Amino acid sequence: MTDAGKISEGSSYDVVVIGAGPVGENVADRARAAGLTTAVVESELVGGECSYWACMPSKALLRPVVARADARRVPGLSAAVQGPLDVGAVLAKRDEETSHWKDDGQVAWLESVGADVHRGTGRLTGPREVTVTAPDGTEHRLTARHAVAVCTGTRAVVPALPGIAEARPWTSREATSAKEAPGRLVVVGGGVVGVEMATAWQALGSEVTLLIRGGGLLPKMEPFAGELVADALREAGATIRTGVSVTALHRPAPDGPVTVELDDGDRVEADEILFATGRAPRTDELGLETIGLEPGSWLTVDDSCLVQGTDWLYAVGDVNHRALLTHQGKYQARIAGAAIAARAAKAPVDTAPWGAHAATADHAAVPQVVFTDPEAASVGLTLAEAERAGHRVRAVDHDLAAVAGSGLYADGYRGRARMIVDLDREILLGVTFVGPGIGELLHSATVAVAGEVPIARLWHAVPAYPTISEVWLRLLESFRGQ
Repeated sequence: MTDAGKISEGSSYDVVVIGAGPVGENVADRARAAGLTTAVVESELVGGECSYWACMPSKALLRPVVARADARRVPGLSAAVQGPLDVGAVLAKRDEETSHWKDDGQVAWLESVGADVHRGTGRLTGPREVTVTAPDGTEHRLTARHAVAVCTGTRAVVPALPGIAEARPWTSREATSAKEAPGRLVVVGGGVVGVEMATAWQALGSEVTLLIRGGGLLPKMEPFAGELVADALREAGATIRTGVSVTALHRPAPDGPVTVELDDGDRVEADEILFATGRAPRTDELGLETIGLEPGSWLTVDDSCLVQGTDWLYAVGDVNHRALLTHQGKYQARIAGAAIAARAAKAPVDTAPWGAHAATADHAAVPQVVFTDPEAASVGLTLAEAERAGHRVRAVDHDLAAVAGSGLYADGYRGRARMIVDLDREILLGVTFVGPGIGELLHSATVAVAGEVPIARLWHAVPAYPTISEVWLRLLESFRGQ
């Protein structure tokens, strides 16, 4: 051990990874699989945001909500599931899925692939050099022969409003780890975090009010997605107010309610307030200034995730702002890991579109499922995005309730499907589904979009009957005019 404030003799690796979330874990795994010595630096829990405060706990909260909603639409079963959810059991399952916020298992996995785990805060202190400050204040210098991969992700953005400090608002972390349902919850923001947490806590007993600055929910998806999700939230008892902004917060008593002032002069009182209003990169304290980059900035990369202007620094996952989704970050990690290994071996690097070392899907085929009731899922471009990009396209829509499988899935099924066809190449540029049970339908669309499968060939992909996936046939029939 060294005295606090002194830097110990350095350790040298082929690759140093800063951040041990799913993205960093995958970079390390790919580097080790290629025979490269690898160090991973983590300042919090190995497993990262997704495992403890995002994907896993949020979906654990949402799964019983959606399952109960589905069951209530099935004759012969609906009468048995009319009661409230067992909140304690739901929260216990959430705690189980987060391993009770302990990372022993994930540390063991990283060590099993041969990566060295360094606990502490990693900071760049020069080219190919990372200094780790351990929890006890000691420092240790790591050098990378080939690459440093920044996989530090993002943090929630909370606006600088009057009274914000005293109000102690929730971010996504508090919303997914809360120990009880607040009586009244205000959710600010209508994106994925906002609608998912509104869905979960409304079903778990909270009286939810969503405050949306824009005109609707899920603004990055097709408009009908947000409309159908909003209809369902209102039916569940939530209040949705659009076109309003928060101007100030008041919480005079630490354990008392919070009063939310709006720009229209109105006020809303709640027990907790969640801000789901965006993310910022975790690069403030990364030492970017030591290599000529701006602290706190998003890191711009090429398709192999190599930071522009360098031949050794990679930025993988949310921190590069390409696609802020865990699965997309893991995809980038596989690409970046392969690129690091190829460059280390002085082997050819294929960065052509859809090449082995190009994260092309970040541009053309990003899939996402919003786990609300109904589910909303999309891949590729929306109609508006395709038109803005200059493509000559046609949107083909179909009512999911008109498919035989949806009627069997649930009484009163409501949903919609849309595919965006590139008329010049007759391939799909994007697909959106909204409806109960459609999350697992998305990968078929992802294969079609990423594979650029011609419409003529998709006609031969026969959907099983009677399933909801028969919507593919109906969409193709509509496009062909049959």
